[in-house]
Amino acid sequence: MNTDKEKWILLIVLTIIWGSSFILIKKSLEHFSPYQVGALRVLITGIILMPVAISKYRLFPKKHLKWLIVAAFTGNFIPMFLFPIAETEVSSSIAGIINSMMPIFVIIVGALIWKFDTTNRQIVGTMISFAGVCLLAFGGDGEGGKFKLIPILLLLLATLCYALSTTTVKSKLMDVSSTILSAFVFSFVLFFPSLIALTFTGFFSTFSFNEDNMLGLMFVGLLSIFGTGLAMTLNYRLLKVSTPLFASTVTLLMPIVAIIWGFLDGEKLSFLQFVGAGVIIGGLIFLRAKTAVIKK
Repeated sequence: MNTDKEKWILLIVLTIIWGSSFILIKKSLEHFSPYQVGALRVLITGIILMPVAISKYRLFPKKHLKWLIVAAFTGNFIPMFLFPIAETEVSSSIAGIINSMMPIFVIIVGALIWKFDTTNRQIVGTMISFAGVCLLAFGGDGEGGKFKLIPILLLLLATLCYALSTTTVKSKLMDVSSTILSAFVFSFVLFFPSLIALTFTGFFSTFSFNEDNMLGLMFVGLLSIFGTGLAMTLNYRLLKVSTPLFASTVTLLMPIVAIIWGFLDGEKLSFLQFVGAGVIIGGLIFLRAKTAVIKK
């Protein structure tokens, strides 16, 4: 498959998977605390990927260990707790909308830290799509239209963390295969921190195999398998065949999926949100066009 087709297929698949993650977080929070949801999400993913990590341990990138730790904690640990905490106060739709700011953070972080190249068309396309995100945000939050500062700031911090991780992987870890990188991140770097975090939540002392907890584990399990393990592997592959800015545009489409799930779950939508979704798609179409690279 040619690289151009592959990156768009990966973008669409990631949009569906990650766009569905917010409703899974919401459903998981009906059974567990936000800290338990975050820790379980990382721990379950680590257990699933452990066989791959152990079988490929000789390929562990020791020379890039510090960058692997940075990418792991900023992209796969801290946000896993920030999103559930924020979603105790805002709807899953709004969580998806705020996450759409990632391309803006990628441009800022990439320019300030890594001196990434970009194009004027990419910047304009991103800004058009971000205008659509703003329309979505002001079109209602699914919670009576109330604006809540603290959870919004937590979501922005989580999105900034994703941008830091994405640019770090693109700059320092591209010589590690996507599957192996995901396995090392969750099974070697984050397994014990997530286990410790889960222990401190009191999960092991209070958990029982009743219907409520098993249903909660099902939601967290789906979130871990698809929204974390599979999605991060695909995301690392997307970073290999595209740019950090292109890879981050998945977050501009995710709100559409998140809002659809929110609607099906009874969250409120407005006409303005549908207009915003259209603007986002328009920005992505504009962004797709090829232009010469301009050095920043």
